[in-house]
Amino acid sequence: MGNSAAPGTSASAAGDAVWRRRVELAAAYRLTALFKWDDLIATHISARVPGTEDRFLINPYGLLFEEVTASSLITVDLHGNKLDDSPYEANPAGFTIHSAIHAARHDAECVMHTHTLNGIAVSAQRDGVLPLSQQSMLVLQSLGYHDYEGIALREDEKPRLVASLAGNDFLMLRNHGLLTVGRSIGEAFVFMYLFEAVCSIQVRALAGGLPLSRIDPAIIATAREQVRAATQGQGPAMAWPGLLRRLDREMPGYDS
Repeated sequence: MGNSAAPGTSASAAGDAVWRRRVELAAAYRLTALFKWDDLIATHISARVPGTEDRFLINPYGLLFEEVTASSLITVDLHGNKLDDSPYEANPAGFTIHSAIHAARHDAECVMHTHTLNGIAVSAQRDGVLPLSQQSMLVLQSLGYHDYEGIALREDEKPRLVASLAGNDFLMLRNHGLLTVGRSIGEAFVFMYLFEAVCSIQVRALAGGLPLSRIDPAIIATAREQVRAATQGQGPAMAWPGLLRRLDREMPGYDS
């Protein structure tokens, strides 16, 4: 579709939508730093450019997440071509992972990937995510696993990565980290908050050395309905506006 505005949409409105997407993505990077999920300059969050199917925004490789701003984000296409006048390139591994998912999952407006210590710890555990917490219910309802193949640089890994994710919202990259997809940046971020919380709780529960109580699979099967009722139909992204307000207080400047 390129950069052209959708039918019936003015160029000005399309430009405003792209800028809002940039601001929200920059906010997600800053919040990742605020929550201490960043890994120096590694890991990545991408968002589809509004009105396109083959272009997305990603961080400039070399900036710390706390330094990312709306204007510093770079646009790349599904072939890895940088489309902005920027001194920075995209993270090669980030391009491999994110381009594969964006190309296959048109509902994935945002793809988020982290290397948190808790996430990697659980990704190294053979049984993966265990049904130990209320938070784990939503993750277990929509979770895939992808076996480690080394740093994600090879084109031939893409179809296997896509198959591992399938139609799920959460993907555990074994021995590597966590990945979420969302229909908005806010949804992908809150999904990652849940995923990280699940892993942190599991690491602590297992460290206690005592017998564990597991949630009944029948309860897990109703997780989506429970979340829908608890959030009055708004879903996990209900928390996103509050997170932006917190960021405005604690780490402003992302919207420049």
